[in-house]
Amino acid sequence: MSKRSGNDVFTAGEAKAKGYTVQNVMKDDFGFEIPVEIVPLPSKGRVYPVDHPLHGKDTVQIRAMTAREEDILTSKALIKKGTVISELLRSCLIDKAIDPEGMLTGDRNAVMVALRITGYGAEYNTEVNCPACNSRVKNEFNLGTLPIKGLDTAPVAEGSNLFEFELPRSKATVRYRLLTGSDERELGQISERQKKQGSIADSLVTNRFGFALVSVNGITDKGKIKHFIRNMPAMDSRKLRKHMDAAEPGIDMKSFIECPSCGETSEVRMPLGANFFWPDSE
Repeated sequence: MSKRSGNDVFTAGEAKAKGYTVQNVMKDDFGFEIPVEIVPLPSKGRVYPVDHPLHGKDTVQIRAMTAREEDILTSKALIKKGTVISELLRSCLIDKAIDPEGMLTGDRNAVMVALRITGYGAEYNTEVNCPACNSRVKNEFNLGTLPIKGLDTAPVAEGSNLFEFELPRSKATVRYRLLTGSDERELGQISERQKKQGSIADSLVTNRFGFALVSVNGITDKGKIKHFIRNMPAMDSRKLRKHMDAAEPGIDMKSFIECPSCGETSEVRMPLGANFFWPDSE
C-alpha cells in the first residue's frame, strides 16, 4: 500500500507539455484553462482486457468539476436511476472512450476522491457510527492523506478480471472477479427492492458473492453457484470475504475515531454519503 502524496494537478497546457493528450475544454476568449488532474489507478490497469482504454494504464486524466457537474449531481432523474456518479465521472474523464460503469469500484473511488479534492478541497466532515456504542460521531477526514491500496494479488492472467482462491474448510477452488460500477449499481437496486418487499434477512453477503463468483471447482452454472453460496460453511465465507477485501485495489477509506459518548477508540470506514460532493462549509 503506497502513501498518498496528492495527485498531480496541471493546467491543460502544462499537461500537454508533459506528454499527455488533453482536450481544451475552455474557450480562448476567457483566458482560463480548467485544471487537468492525473489520477493514479489503484488497479494499475492490470485487470482490464487488451482492447480496453484502461488496459495497462497506471493513471487516468480528469478535468476539475465545473457548474455543469453540479447540474449532474442535482439531477433527480439520474439520482433515481442510480447513475449520477457514473455520469459525473463520464463528464470529467478526458478519455471519452472510458465507460465509468465498467471501471473497477476501487478505480472509480480514486477518481471520485480526486474530483472532490479539486472541486471542494480535501477536508470532508461527516458523521459515522461508533462501532462500540453505535452513537453518531462527527469526524473530519483528510481526503488528501488517504493511502492508495494497489493491486497486489495477481489475477489468473494479465488483462483478466479473474482471481482464484481455495476455501479452507470445503477445499473448493473458487474463481471470482472484482466488482465494477455497474455491479455496484445493480446490487444497490436489489437491496432497495428487498427492503420494499419487506425482506427481513440482510442478503448483502450472499448478493455480493453472487455477483463476484464466476466458478466453483470449475462449475460455472449460476444456479449451482448460487446454491453453493447459500450453503457455504461460515468459515469459508469469512475467509473468502477477507481475501477478496484484501485483494481489491482502491483508496483506503479507514480512519480512527475517539467516541465522545463511550470513550472508545475505533477504526471506521469513511462513508460516501450525499454530502461527499456538497460540503457543509460551502
